[in-house]
Amino acid sequence: MIKVLKSGFYSSIQDAGRFGYRHFGVPVSGSMDAYASKFANLIIGNTEDASVLEITMMGPELQFLKPTIIAVSGADMQPSLNNSPIKLNIPIKIFANDVLSFGKLQNGIRAYISVKGGFKTAEVLGSNSMYKNITTINRISVDNKLDYADLVTPGFGYNSTVKYDNSLFSCSEIEAYKGPEFDKLTTANKDQIFNAEFKISKLNNRMAYQLEPLVPNLLTPILTSPVLPGTVQLTPSGRLIVLMRDCQTTGGYPRILQLTERSINILSQKYTGMSLKINQKTY
Repeated sequence: MIKVLKSGFYSSIQDAGRFGYRHFGVPVSGSMDAYASKFANLIIGNTEDASVLEITMMGPELQFLKPTIIAVSGADMQPSLNNSPIKLNIPIKIFANDVLSFGKLQNGIRAYISVKGGFKTAEVLGSNSMYKNITTINRISVDNKLDYADLVTPGFGYNSTVKYDNSLFSCSEIEAYKGPEFDKLTTANKDQIFNAEFKISKLNNRMAYQLEPLVPNLLTPILTSPVLPGTVQLTPSGRLIVLMRDCQTTGGYPRILQLTERSINILSQKYTGMSLKINQKTY
């Protein structure tokens, strides 16, 4: 069991996502940076889809009430165990009453904490991912208790090491395939989209990232149609909206692009004011 001493800015349990319910309007959800989440799980011997704690911008303070093994991957928020710095992307032994805390954000914006066997929070519709109106809570709060499996063997039992791809933090280019309405864009629109430098607006969260500047839009609205995480919509005002893991299942704005999975992970580690370019990817 973990006792939440401080919740951080926005911390929630996530896993690979909630699938098979989009026809009921239920978002996929899941870890924003799927690469970092999987990495944190695999280096301690979990399945890659085990539930993790996703922390955003400012980390929580957590007291572990029983032994386990953890790993911290993704953004560097200067993690410490009992006030002593610990490394990212390695297995860490935890003893009863150890306290995990975080310092100043160094890069990225989202980090992931895995525990041996995954977190044992409530499963709803086949997933532990927290989402408002689907799960009882959508983020952790002070004094919450987060359960995890008992540690069966005290040793690590793992010999291999894998290097974390830190280039995802410095990368300022994302790749996208043509969306269903891409060919309706003017040549000038296409040139602007693939040559402009965009910035992430202050309107960014688990549901969507809005980009600046505006792209002149002469497209007619479309009938409400399916959208996915990574779908890039163009609003009537010319705003590019990149849908993220908690996005709705349908939308009425033209779907001009579809980000690659790697690009969703890259974007999930960016924050307000950061610049990026969009490159077209072909099949």
